Amino acid sequence: MKLIPNARRVALRSASLWINRLAFALMILPELVFLWTGIDTNPILLFWAGAGLYVAVEIARLVDQGIGDRLRSPAIIALIAMASIFAAPPPPADAAEPAYVTQEQFIKVAVPLVGKWEGKKNQAYLDRIASPPVWTVCNGETRGVRAGDYHTDAECAAMLGKGLLEFRRDLHNAFTDTTLQHRLTPKRDAAYVSLAYNAGVYAISRSTAVRRLNAGNIVGGCHAIAWWNKAGNRVIRGLVNRRTEEVKYCLEGAA
Repeated sequence: MKLIPNARRVALRSASLWINRLAFALMILPELVFLWTGIDTNPILLFWAGAGLYVAVEIARLVDQGIGDRLRSPAIIALIAMASIFAAPPPPADAAEPAYVTQEQFIKVAVPLVGKWEGKKNQAYLDRIASPPVWTVCNGETRGVRAGDYHTDAECAAMLGKGLLEFRRDLHNAFTDTTLQHRLTPKRDAAYVSLAYNAGVYAISRSTAVRRLNAGNIVGGCHAIAWWNKAGNRVIRGLVNRRTEEVKYCLEGAA
């Protein structure tokens, strides 16, 4: 039973009805994306777009009711202007951060940082600080290294750059898209990868430092890097110094 004789025609021509539905869809879209894909998106822009459409709904209702002439009154014009200001989406909190640090930007910062703390030995040596001890060469490279291995300076530099990019790729799997796009600067990216290069991607991917950064707590995440200062269950002065510089890199530009 229809409430009014021309209900279907009114519904199809009602601008306020369709704007209202669009506003609702925009506001729940981030939740649906997460439900279907598991991707955590930033809902701020869509939320404020939906809020702005709800303001437009009220304006459309006035038009639908045939009182468009009243919109020219000073009071209505002022009300619409104020609503537009409040409905405008605010700039994201991390707007000053660069979007997606490039490999070139990362390498420029990360290679000197990691190379400084790892040191460089062209001849393979047995790192007895590690538990268990492991054969190491160049700037802390351990993968596939055997006793007697030797590399030139150029080979060590290329090996370090390639290794850091591999560690970076694996560590970035632990970051949300929002973190990758808005919370990483070249120096912050380098600090986290330096930590992973030294302590292992698996451990750092599940660390408080990464969880805090993903939650938007940039400062807290940076300070948590300093917790990784032990080897063999004892604090190592060299690791304390390295973590101090990594934290400094990480905090640069943080609010």
